[in-house]
Amino acid sequence: MGRLTDAIKHLLIINILFFVATSIYGDQMYQWFSLWFPKNENFAFWQIVSHMFMHGGFMHILFNMYALWAFGTPLERMWGRNKFLFFYFSAGLGAALIHTGVNYYYFNQGLEALVNAGMGESQLIEIIAAGKYSPDWYNIAPRSVIDNFLSAYSTPAVGASGAIYGILVAFGMSYPNSELFLIFLPVPIKAKFFIPVLIGLDLFSGVTGYSIFGSGIAHFAHIGGALFGFIMMWYWKKNQFNKNRWDL
Repeated sequence: MGRLTDAIKHLLIINILFFVATSIYGDQMYQWFSLWFPKNENFAFWQIVSHMFMHGGFMHILFNMYALWAFGTPLERMWGRNKFLFFYFSAGLGAALIHTGVNYYYFNQGLEALVNAGMGESQLIEIIAAGKYSPDWYNIAPRSVIDNFLSAYSTPAVGASGAIYGILVAFGMSYPNSELFLIFLPVPIKAKFFIPVLIGLDLFSGVTGYSIFGSGIAHFAHIGGALFGFIMMWYWKKNQFNKNRWDL
């Protein structure tokens, strides 16, 4: 890929600095900068952006930063710094929006089931805010409903993956016939085939709850980033945006 482009370089630096700080300060960083459910007392408005620079471990940041470099570099060279940054953060914000919207659905679904069983809404929120729950809740609603209810409130989202999925979509639409050489595949695969399959697997995992990638993955954030990336690419292509509008 040659020399690092400006936006990629600075995004890499900021992500690494956040990762180092998280390694030092741990839970305090997750409390301040992860994206919490809006009804959670840890939620703050800046988390809509700051969560994009937080990661849950070394492999998490390694794969995200590799994808940012590998797929983002040709896009920044094609678009320029400002348009690339606009796209990147827009996809990340779209991912946060979809992820939070799905969590609202899960939270309200579980809350409604428990309230209809005669429990008080404020009492329920006090219980889960304290990190507790009652095993009896699983006798009131299906396990998946209660699990999603608890997870939506208590599990924060971290990572650049939503923005990265937007980048993947943009790369696939801009360079559809580029052949990708992947560690887990013995043969090269074109971007126009690999990226839709990857997004399809996330959609399958998000809907069914069965993840082939492992647990603790915000599948709907990935889908949100991909969706917003597609919408922006479609709009820009339709309107033939002049890249010079983004140059300062």
